[in-house]
Amino acid sequence: MNTETLPTKDPKPSDSYVQSFARGLEVIRSFSAARPQQTLSEVAAQTGLTRAGARRILLTLQTLGYVETDGKLFRLSPRILDLGFAYLSSLPIWNLAEPVMEDLVEEVRESSSAAVLDGLDIVYVLRVPTHKIMRTTLGVGSRLPACWTSMGRMLLAGLPDDELQARLRGHPMDRFTEHTTTDGDTLLAHIRLARQQGWCLVNQELEEGLISIAAPLTNRTGQTVAALNISGQANRTSAAVMQESLLPALLRAAKTISRMMGAPRG
Repeated sequence: MNTETLPTKDPKPSDSYVQSFARGLEVIRSFSAARPQQTLSEVAAQTGLTRAGARRILLTLQTLGYVETDGKLFRLSPRILDLGFAYLSSLPIWNLAEPVMEDLVEEVRESSSAAVLDGLDIVYVLRVPTHKIMRTTLGVGSRLPACWTSMGRMLLAGLPDDELQARLRGHPMDRFTEHTTTDGDTLLAHIRLARQQGWCLVNQELEEGLISIAAPLTNRTGQTVAALNISGQANRTSAAVMQESLLPALLRAAKTISRMMGAPRG
C-alpha cells in the first residue's frame, strides 16, 4: 500500500524556493514498493516532468550515487538510505530508545515500533520485530495512513483540537477492511478518546488480522513528538488481551523513553 502523495507541482519560484531541487525530490519520491524500477518515460509521467527534465535529474542522481540503471530501467541505490539516516542520526534518542523497545518485545512477545507524524501519514523511525511471522512487513521509513493506525491516532491526539479538525476536514474516508472507521465524526471521537485516556487501540481497521495499541512519547514540554506501539495478530492476541496484559508494559516503556526526551517524572 503506497499512501504517499507527491507535493503540489511547481509552486511559484522565489528566492527561497529552488525549483530544480524540488523536482529532484519528486523524482526520488516517484519510486516506491509498487514502482521499484521505472523507465525514463514512467518517471516523467509520475512527476509531470518532460522526458528531458526527468533524464537530467536521473543522470544527476546517478552521478551522485543515489540512482542505478541498466540503461533502460532506473532504480534507487542503497545510498538513498543516507538521506533518511541523516534524520535518524540527528535524533540520538532512538539509539537510547532501542534497548527499551527490545526489552518490551522480550516481555510481551510481540513487535514494537516507534513513529512520527508527517501530515496525515505516520513514518516509522524504529522497529523491533518479534520472531513470529506476520503478513505486514514494515521497516524504518515505511509510511501508513495515520487515521487508521494506533500510533497515527495517538499522534493526531497530540495536536490542538482546532488543528486536528483542520487536518481531518475533507480527508478521504477510505475503507481498508470491514472494520475500518469511515465516518468522520466517529474517527474524531476515537482520536479524542485516545487523547483523554493516554493510549489508543486499533483493531483490524487497516489490515485484516492486524491489531495494535499505542502510547505517546513526550518531550520536556509535554508535547507528543512520537508514538510507541505493540502490534500483533488478532487471532492470537485479542483486543482484551492487548488492553489488560500488554498495555501496562507499553505505558512503562513509553514513560521510560519520554523521560529520556526530558519529560518530567510522574
